[in-house]
Amino acid sequence: MLEADARDRVIVAIDCDRTRALELADALSGHAKWLKVGMTLFYAEGPQIVREFNERGFKVFLDLKFHDIPHQVRGAARSAALAGANLLSVHGLGSGAMLAACREGAEEAAEIRGSRPKLVAITVLTSMNQDALTQIGVDSPVADEAARLASLAQANGIDGIVCSPMEARAMREL
Repeated sequence: MLEADARDRVIVAIDCDRTRALELADALSGHAKWLKVGMTLFYAEGPQIVREFNERGFKVFLDLKFHDIPHQVRGAARSAALAGANLLSVHGLGSGAMLAACREGAEEAAEIRGSRPKLVAITVLTSMNQDALTQIGVDSPVADEAARLASLAQANGIDGIVCSPMEARAMREL
């Protein structure tokens, strides 16, 4: 039972070319249930790579970090969900309207496919520190900014968040 739980809780990042991605998927079959497809692989292969992973029995976290005007994010979330993604990421910085549009797009796809992918909002990128936030005009501490964006995501129907381990405890409490 513990092994089955671990397969459900671990998401393996597949950040490589198509040939290696499919090799890794075949090697992981039976050992992992989730694969993460990031921008590099998705932009090279498109929605077909999501479908191929689904056909091999995997759930897919499509980590594209949507961030655009609400109309575009709504359409992107709908399209990604229809391609078979089970989990999608969206930037928390994009506004409440953009986050709500992401949820709406996923719900539109659910009417067709029968289920809605879960949505996670990126709070502060794990590569950013206080200096990086200041460079983009955010003067609040990293932890405060992560909490603000997490609250905005929750208020607009996003299922969860992505944050650094430094903020994880505070986010659970929030």
